[in-house]
Amino acid sequence: MAKSKKNSNHLDLNDPQYYLNRELSWLEFNSRVLHEACDTRTLLLERLKFLAIFSANLDEFFMVRIAALKQQVEAKVAKLTPDGRTPQEQLNDIRSKLSPLVTKQHQQFEEVLQTQLVSHGIHILDYINLNQKQRSYLDNYFEEQIFPVLTPLAVDPSHPFPFISNLSLNLAVVVKNPDTEEEFFARVKVPNVLPRFLPLPPELGISETGNPVHWTGVPLEQAIAHNLEFLFPGMNIQEYHPFRITRDADLALEEDEADDLLLAIEQELRKRRMGGTPVRLEIKSHTPDPIRSRLLQDLDLTENDVYQVDGLLGLRDLMYFMALPLPELKEPPRQSVVPSRLQRLREPSLTSDPLELEEGQDFFAVIREKDLLVHHPYQSFSSTVVRFITHAAHDPNVLAIKMTLYRTSGDSPIVKALIAAAENGKQVSVLVELKARFDEENNIYWARSLERVGVHVVYGLVGLKTHCKTVMVVRREKDRMRRYIHIGTGNYNPKTARLYTDLGLFSCREELGADITDLFNFLTGYSRQKSYREVLVAPVNMRDRFLALIHREIENVNNGFSGRIVAKMNSLVDPQIIATLYEASRAGVQIDLIIRGICSLRPGLKDISENIRVISIIGRFLEHSRIYYFHNNEQEEIFIGSADWMSRNLDRRVEVITPIKDPDIAKDLQELLGIMLADNRQAWELQSDGSYIQRHPGEDSPETNSQKILINMALRSTGIASNLIDAKKSYYYTD
Repeated sequence: MAKSKKNSNHLDLNDPQYYLNRELSWLEFNSRVLHEACDTRTLLLERLKFLAIFSANLDEFFMVRIAALKQQVEAKVAKLTPDGRTPQEQLNDIRSKLSPLVTKQHQQFEEVLQTQLVSHGIHILDYINLNQKQRSYLDNYFEEQIFPVLTPLAVDPSHPFPFISNLSLNLAVVVKNPDTEEEFFARVKVPNVLPRFLPLPPELGISETGNPVHWTGVPLEQAIAHNLEFLFPGMNIQEYHPFRITRDADLALEEDEADDLLLAIEQELRKRRMGGTPVRLEIKSHTPDPIRSRLLQDLDLTENDVYQVDGLLGLRDLMYFMALPLPELKEPPRQSVVPSRLQRLREPSLTSDPLELEEGQDFFAVIREKDLLVHHPYQSFSSTVVRFITHAAHDPNVLAIKMTLYRTSGDSPIVKALIAAAENGKQVSVLVELKARFDEENNIYWARSLERVGVHVVYGLVGLKTHCKTVMVVRREKDRMRRYIHIGTGNYNPKTARLYTDLGLFSCREELGADITDLFNFLTGYSRQKSYREVLVAPVNMRDRFLALIHREIENVNNGFSGRIVAKMNSLVDPQIIATLYEASRAGVQIDLIIRGICSLRPGLKDISENIRVISIIGRFLEHSRIYYFHNNEQEEIFIGSADWMSRNLDRRVEVITPIKDPDIAKDLQELLGIMLADNRQAWELQSDGSYIQRHPGEDSPETNSQKILINMALRSTGIASNLIDAKKSYYYTD
């Protein structure tokens, strides 16, 4: 067959100049999060929320990514990244990129948002500015509620520098003995068992402007700092300075050497609680050099590990203010609806059990009619996924339930349903992924709860995280067994399902059921399954299948047809996938990528990626769904599932991607992709240099906010408009 002219030119598509650094790309993502806090179109308390998210994201970045890079430097790792950087070069570049972002964050809070909060009756005061009545109240509160919790720790030859726990806020205190004039250093931990912000009674919230006062108070550390004489009686308080540290918090686990994975992870969690190596010190910019040097020396850190700020430390705690009853300063409550095909499954009564079914109708009958796609949080997670599992647990015709659990909530109704299923005599098998980062402890708790009632609990495969999201229900129906399947893009977690956009497919197709049966045998037994009928499974066949799908688009273009790929995911990092997308672009395949977070591909490079466009959507909900569309010479194929195009997902995790066979669902997903590609409110366009430019509506163009459009589409599907929500209707559901 004839090859395109571009493909006949030899280029090394693995050249580092064609790749963006994953760590710097992640910082660009977090910069877009920060922008939402700076955008005047964002409601005030939502802006505080985005500041908090920016900080929480950074904490995890340091605990995992920075910690890993520092370990590589210490181990003298010489391997370069696909973009050609050493570990030390990455640390240097991260520092250069991050410092101005941290400064921008604190300036936004101290110089912009604080003023706006005051204008709306929210006063975060400095302790020194309190009037006498306010100070008296807080002093009494300190003595009664705070003082008993505090433990001052001296630092001297007989008292070594104390252990500073990860992410804790502390005060470095210098006191003087008035008799000897000798100075001493001490550390006081700001207890995280108390609220970070201490509210004053309403009658003490005095407004100088005469406007209504909704909240008045001070940060906890200031109440402690101005009462240090209670902690050091007889001593003179010379100075105090807040500081905060971040430690390496990733698990170091050799699975091959762990006879009992559950016990091994519990031991590693104890080490994490004790804390790994410090990787960051946050201090105020006016902290004196002697205090700064003392902290660096005792924590074994360098100046490159210091981030100094003006104002409050630990802005992740600003999430506190989202609980204020000020709806005009927040997005309207999330509105989830029951899919129209499931509406008949509930009695339209608020007094009836929401899981009670009308006679002769059940969830399984709906799936038997045809496949069902659900889209969270626009459609209710509780009335779809939770209901499916709960109904299966109590249906006398259900014989077995098999499920993977990567992350779930602390009060998970899904786990409770699985326990009920086991107690009802059903065969229940659950793969609990103990290595789900920062959810390990929660998963251990649920694993033990499930084991106590007789659930078969397995912990995955050595060397692989089980990240796929699958449920299989085996049901006896007349003279046959039927398998009902759910495959999702997100975790079985009712709490995150309120905040993350995810998709789920319900089906009872025989081929899909057979594939998922083989998958569970692969996960729980000694199966060496190498082929599947429909699904793409990592690390078995997913990489090869995706590469083949991209190459098919190239072949179609080379044969004179059109080629088109649209892919939505969280991150794109895998070098082989990127190089193959470059090949496709050079052949003339048109490629649109919707990538929320990290993207190592450079779009718009002449003769390399001119036909590739990349956008990122940052909004009220975290874009978490994965969708893959291939034009296939007008025989479109579309897939959803758990995997991003990252090496870890394709090679080191168990992932599942399922094809969409129902033509109506395929059209719905194509419409969804089209809505997101048209977004001009929350979408950012990636430039070839790695920077992003936010889209804005033209002068004569309406604003296209994809998430708001999808909210309204979900509501319209129930026959009501978004401004006519009636919580008493059976089609409206609050997860």
